[in-house]
Amino acid sequence: MLLRCVAALVVMLTLPLVIGQTEHKVMAHMQGRLGPMYAGGFHGWAQLVADGVKFAQKEDIVPAGADRRVFQLAPAVALLPYLLVLLAIPVGPHGFVGQSIDAGIFFVLAVMGIGVLGSLMAGWASANKFSLLGGLRTAAQLMSYELPMLLAGASVAMAAGTLSLPGLLNEFHWWWIPWQLIGGFVFFTAGLAELQRPPFDMPVADSEIIFGAYTEYTGLRFALFLLSEYAGILVLCALTSVLFLGGWHGPMAASLGWLWMLLKTFALAFLVIWLRVTYPRLREDQLMRFAWTGLIPLALLQLALTGIIKVAISQ
Repeated sequence: MLLRCVAALVVMLTLPLVIGQTEHKVMAHMQGRLGPMYAGGFHGWAQLVADGVKFAQKEDIVPAGADRRVFQLAPAVALLPYLLVLLAIPVGPHGFVGQSIDAGIFFVLAVMGIGVLGSLMAGWASANKFSLLGGLRTAAQLMSYELPMLLAGASVAMAAGTLSLPGLLNEFHWWWIPWQLIGGFVFFTAGLAELQRPPFDMPVADSEIIFGAYTEYTGLRFALFLLSEYAGILVLCALTSVLFLGGWHGPMAASLGWLWMLLKTFALAFLVIWLRVTYPRLREDQLMRFAWTGLIPLALLQLALTGIIKVAISQ
């Protein structure tokens, strides 16, 4: 168990950085950004290192009117839930998972929801009205998009007849992918909104509230919030792969299952970056309307479709 926890920690500290570096390069190619392609020489390999040095050199400032302890704890509260979720995600067959949990789907969704406390703590403790407004927007957005995400996950659990993530993959069939396509779209989109990724980044709208709940943060504490965003991308893409794309299933899965899981996860991460450079930010009213009048009806439709097909199969 100790080795598995250490492995999860290593993954947590490396793969989000790889996603961050990939985002620099993909956005540079898609938008013609020259800076990230030159740092260090060959293909801008030192851009991530330069960012790390920049954050380490910045002064760690705590506002005079802030609740100091809460202000300092907020970045850790935002980051740690994703580490716990990684322990429950199966990477390959034959028990290749940190910890198998019977109610794995509900566990990971519940723990991911804790991350909003980091944003709320940061917004409230900063003694800044812009930060407080950003924290409240984050909470409202999470409450709206948590429901369709949970309904989409419940559809897969109903199809597999289990709440365990490894058990779900053991029951997986390839014909599930077109059948659960609507649920996959709802889950992935709601996950992007929970991570406040564009086009769902209204809580950190720089043109309105500077940078939302994180306005007063500098240096390494601000870097931890960025790391939690990339860790959230990793977790969301891995969960979407497990629930809707078969996870480690693929040719020679017994020996290469971990590779298929990794490829699917990073393909979805590329899609997350692509969406960032493609669509403009939604207004707050558009963002909330999309959840309640768009995603939730689609999730209920997927749930009903799953129930009908399960009854038809059982007969």
